[in-house]
Parts: sequence; structure tokens; C-alpha cells
Amino acid sequence: MTNTSSASKRARQTSRRNRHRASQRSALRTIMKKAAAHIGAGDREGAARACRQAVPIIDSLCGKGVIHRNKAARYKSHLHRNLRTLLQQD
Repeated sequence: MTNTSSASKRARQTSRRNRHRASQRSALRTIMKKAAAHIGAGDREGAARACRQAVPIIDSLCGKGVIHRNKAARYKSHLHRNLRTLLQQD
């Protein structure tokens, strides 16, 4: 346990923030899976809509420091590359 009241408060804050960030990361993974499912199914409109929804969330979490900026760039790059491949298919 903590020795001081300020350390106790920091422990409470850290725990609360970790739970919040975990839920945000989980929501991000869910959105990424939905986009991947649309792309895998060949649903062009659904995939485009899912990517449009995912990119602002990725940017937001990157700005808050929940995910690293390189990871955010990689996620967006993969989404756009897969979407572009889907849209170019005949």
C-alpha cells in the first residue's frame, strides 16, 4: 500500500486512467475489426464508411497518447491500403 495520501491519490488516478484507456483501446480494436470484416466481405460501401469512422478515432487516441503516433499511422495505412485494393477490384 501507499505511505502518503498523495501517493494514494496518484494510485487511484492511475487506476482510473488505465481503465479508461483500456476501454478506448478496446473500442478502437472493435472498429478496426469491423472495417476488416467489411473489407474481407467485399462490401465497398461498408468498408469505406468504416474507414471514415475509424480514422478520426485513431487520430484522437493518438493525440491523447493512448496509442503511439507510429502505431496510429500504421493502422491508417493498413486501412487505406486494403480499402484501395478493394475499390480497385473489378
